[in-house]
Amino acid sequence: MARDARSKVLERSLNAFRSTVMGAGPAAAAGYTLVGAILVLGGLGYGVDAWWGTSPWGLVIGLALGIIIGFYELVKSTWSR
Repeated sequence: MARDARSKVLERSLNAFRSTVMGAGPAAAAGYTLVGAILVLGGLGYGVDAWWGTSPWGLVIGLALGIIIGFYELVKSTWSR
């Protein structure tokens, strides 16, 4: 009988964990989008600086655009709920 009770507790725990992970998916995606936008656009700005010799303006503009676009996507994903 104790084994049956343990299996039910384990089942409830796993169901709670699954629902928590599924609920955290959009927040995790928004965080990855924020970091990804900053890294990609910052990297593009760095590349523009290396190619055109405009250091540090390409990097500064790329990072600023990455932050703006990243936060826009973050707000868009969190406010749509």
